[in-house]
Amino acid sequence: MKASDLFVAQLKEEGVEYIFGLPGEENLALLESLRNSNIKLIITRHEQAAAFMAAAYGRLTGKAGVCFSTLGPGATNLVTGVAQAQLIGAPLISISGQKALVDNWQARFQLVDVVRIMEPLCKKAVSIFDPGMIPTVIRNAFKHAEAEKPGAVHIELPEDVAEEETDAVVQKRSEIKIPYPDPKAVEMAASMISEAENPLIIVSSGANRKAVTEELEYFARKTGIYLVHTQMGKGVVPDDCLYSLFATGIHARDYVNCGIDGADLIITVGYDIVEYPPYLWNRYLDKKIINIDFVESVPDRYFNPAVEVIGDIASSIRQLAAKIQEKREFPFFENTRTFIEEKINSPFRKGYPPLPQEVVRSVRKVLGRKDIISLDNGIYKLWFSRLYKTYAPNTVLLDNALATMGAGFSAGLVAKLLHPERRVLAVCGDGGFMMNCQELETAARYGIPLVVLILNDNAFGFIKWKQKKMHFEDFALDYGNPDFALLAESFGVTGMKVKETDDLTEVLEKAFSLNKLVVIECPIDYSVNYETFSIELGNLVCKF
Repeated sequence: MKASDLFVAQLKEEGVEYIFGLPGEENLALLESLRNSNIKLIITRHEQAAAFMAAAYGRLTGKAGVCFSTLGPGATNLVTGVAQAQLIGAPLISISGQKALVDNWQARFQLVDVVRIMEPLCKKAVSIFDPGMIPTVIRNAFKHAEAEKPGAVHIELPEDVAEEETDAVVQKRSEIKIPYPDPKAVEMAASMISEAENPLIIVSSGANRKAVTEELEYFARKTGIYLVHTQMGKGVVPDDCLYSLFATGIHARDYVNCGIDGADLIITVGYDIVEYPPYLWNRYLDKKIINIDFVESVPDRYFNPAVEVIGDIASSIRQLAAKIQEKREFPFFENTRTFIEEKINSPFRKGYPPLPQEVVRSVRKVLGRKDIISLDNGIYKLWFSRLYKTYAPNTVLLDNALATMGAGFSAGLVAKLLHPERRVLAVCGDGGFMMNCQELETAARYGIPLVVLILNDNAFGFIKWKQKKMHFEDFALDYGNPDFALLAESFGVTGMKVKETDDLTEVLEKAFSLNKLVVIECPIDYSVNYETFSIELGNLVCKF
């Protein structure tokens, strides 16, 4: 069998449905093998977008997403997306081509050490120098990428290796069952919870799984214990559950900290310090901590759990619920929920351009409980994190780990590929959208009916707010933009603009009714960023 055919056959054994990428000379053999397979190939216009798409696939499915590139500049273009997958905990396999190991007539043209570049960013990076290695290398790569905590693995396939013949055969995929937690740890955790005056749960990205959702909501209703979601944990427990204290927002003191401050015991579920630093909720080192996760925690000065319940999270929560018989009332957290909900629903001035609060409410009106928003990185992400009520896991896609601009559009495309029956909205800033706007052609070519909302302030709005907060002069952060509606139309895509007389809700409804790729340009008034995030939150007083 040709080595590239074996490579693709092993990918099929691993259950690969899609592969995202941009080919080059050095992986034409792999491309030909993919042509003869039933794996769906999505050719992007930039390798970074391919990696973002593969990471989104990994996050949404729990199975490793796959992206590929050629050598040199193609491989280095993958780097940001690979780093994102590693930090957000999305299983991903990236594949790059390389020059021939033998008889490389091009000398050092485009030659960089891709494996050494990728090693610090991945769980593992390896080059295949013998076709007989292919089944084991790929099997090992998927096993590593999907093991808790999930992340990225890189494989390099030189062009002459890909074209060799081999008698190696596909290695069968084996499923690994995550072990149950230690009963003694469960017993200790249950005892600490029962003894605590105000226990509180922090739900993070590692808990964003359907099985965990069911068990955790049952646990909250059975025990009366309240919970807070991190940005990447939004939706694990629906926000209309009376025990949800909604979600964290800015990396500073926010409404939700009024509740966190009053907790004497914090129960972290699927928590990762990369996403929501423990200093933000344990700066005085006065919280007792129980950590519930698939794997042991990474030590940190502000995160030193007294008990760790390690194993399948859903099973851990189920066993804890069985140990805690009494349902208690927590008036302090009940008041916290009322306070936060009043803030979420507080009135705001309406005008043109709309304020972020109006944008969030308009989006919430047009999307159902299981519809999906994909947020790029910008100041609007904080507004959505804080104000957008969420009702199902993985219905808010955002990156609060690498926090890279340019990923939201690509993630939205994958969400729509996987869930064509749902409404999917990508919300992007003008800066982030311009980083990967070429993927409009990709979306149009594959007929992906995504709706994209571009919030345009003709500036790097997040950095402008921080610049003002630090009392620096307004400098270097304004720029010009194309007419985004016309830009979309130049790609053969429907373009819309929100005008002064328009209602954003109606514009969004019209866009979704078309069931096609639509780009909406909406100006936005960010004047409230400073007054909210700097003045109001800087002087926040909890009134209970």
